[in-house]
Amino acid sequence: MKKVLKLLSIIICASMLLALAACGGNSGSTATKAPDAPAEGGGKLIMGTNAFFPPYEFYEGTEIVGIDPEIAAKIAEKLGMELVIEDMEFKSILVALEAGQISMGMAGMTVTEDRLKSVNFAESYATGIQVIIVAEGSDITGPDDLEGKKIGVQLGTTGDAYASDDYGDDHVERYPKGAEAIVALMNGQIDCVIIDNEPAKAFVSANEGLVILDTEYLVEDYAIAVAKNNTELLDKINTALQELKADGTIQSILDKYINAD
Repeated sequence: MKKVLKLLSIIICASMLLALAACGGNSGSTATKAPDAPAEGGGKLIMGTNAFFPPYEFYEGTEIVGIDPEIAAKIAEKLGMELVIEDMEFKSILVALEAGQISMGMAGMTVTEDRLKSVNFAESYATGIQVIIVAEGSDITGPDDLEGKKIGVQLGTTGDAYASDDYGDDHVERYPKGAEAIVALMNGQIDCVIIDNEPAKAFVSANEGLVILDTEYLVEDYAIAVAKNNTELLDKINTALQELKADGTIQSILDKYINAD
């Protein structure tokens, strides 16, 4: 009998310990939240980007360089944080922000009403121009000639959104990277590519037989995206941007990568 009582006592104690452990389990959880900028600096500033958008972001060997990484590095320096760059598909950046996987999105990203529904944007740091790339000898001379054509775009970009609205979703071919759209154009699979002017110049320079039309398709402002619940970081980024504009740092970075001619 004593042995039975002792065994029951052990079982009851074990059950109580398991119950206590279950109640306290949440204290060790890793609930996802947007990375914050500590009030006194420190920590990591995680930048989500798509590193195939020269000169804003591109690979130099294994390193991601360009306008956005350099501006981001200056912002991180002012915030006393370590910059970490995460390369991902463009369409995944806002999703990663909302999930708290990155601190900010910076990828030649345009402020749009649709994007403002899910994230906040800091003040603009650069102006982008969407242009049309065609093969030499094409009968396309401007936006008015795109009706009924096959238009290549990078998935999730403003070129994607506006081309779909202007010419119909059925006429837009989407590619994860702008470079893939260029390959499709060169192979005759599409009639043109709509993309930002700066990467357009890089693509045309690297691929013989392509030209950029003189007529602009769209002019837009680029800005840094931040999660809706991270207003502290948004304020800090805006303050840093204002200082970097005032002392000429941002303009010098833009001039380094973009030829005024």
